[in-house]
Amino acid sequence: MAGSSLLALIDDIATILDDVSVMTKVATKKTAGVLGDDLALNAQQVTGVKPARELPVVWAVAKGSFVNKAILVPAALAISFFVPWLVTPLLMLGGAFLCYEGFEKLVHKWLHAGEDAAHKQELHDALTNPEVDLKAVEKEKIRGAIRTDFILSAEIIAITLGTVTGESIGMQFLVLTVVALMITVGVYGLVAGIVKLDDGGLYLSRREGDGGWPQLQRSFGRGILVMAPYMMKALSVLGTIAMFLVGGGILVHGIPPLYQAIHDLTHSFGGVIAAVGPTLLDGLLGVIAGGIIVAVVTVGGKVWQGVRA
Repeated sequence: MAGSSLLALIDDIATILDDVSVMTKVATKKTAGVLGDDLALNAQQVTGVKPARELPVVWAVAKGSFVNKAILVPAALAISFFVPWLVTPLLMLGGAFLCYEGFEKLVHKWLHAGEDAAHKQELHDALTNPEVDLKAVEKEKIRGAIRTDFILSAEIIAITLGTVTGESIGMQFLVLTVVALMITVGVYGLVAGIVKLDDGGLYLSRREGDGGWPQLQRSFGRGILVMAPYMMKALSVLGTIAMFLVGGGILVHGIPPLYQAIHDLTHSFGGVIAAVGPTLLDGLLGVIAGGIIVAVVTVGGKVWQGVRA
């Protein structure tokens, strides 16, 4: 009896872990847009930091991210347990914010040209002016990165909660915890690799020797140095596209008549359109929603400034 009970317990644990794995995979797929943006933004946070301080800065932000998750996961569980009706509105807000953030990135250089110029000047002064306190600049960058991480982490937790809202509170806790830990370790591990990629390329490009292997290392290092900026750009672009796809998808699923209309329209054509049409329409609607929200926020901000003046 004891042996059979133990086997039954192991089987139950295996089933639970399998369920957690499946739901975690679904949640991470839905948070792909936020993850790409999170990765690109955090890699950019170390711009202007001396090479020797890049990894300590990344580690400091990662620790802040763990604290953010430790706050957000219990908060999400409390919402799910006490006010479960609030999950869908929060999820819709998260989707709307993704669309807004994606569209804001598209028009950023027109809306914030002055701010970008001021930021570049601040970085230049921090590196060239001996009177500028680099430690203070570094601490401010870390605080800013942690604030950004909190917003992105809240989106990730909200989207993840939406995928497990019908599960037991224990299962929700497991999935949220696994996703939070996996994302934090994964994102900041990749950020650490990305920010040191150019250093690795520089090291390889300076390898000495006349044989085929040293020459191959030097060529590979030069290739890394050329590729690194383009990789960051590609990461940012893919992240923006994913934000529209995910954000638009969340909004569409939150409006059942619209979701059904898109489903019926695309499946009436069949074939490739039925397979990729819903996703493309989600992305298009995400762009439209983002444009509307950016316009409202921009005009509202200018009106508010005029009222305060």
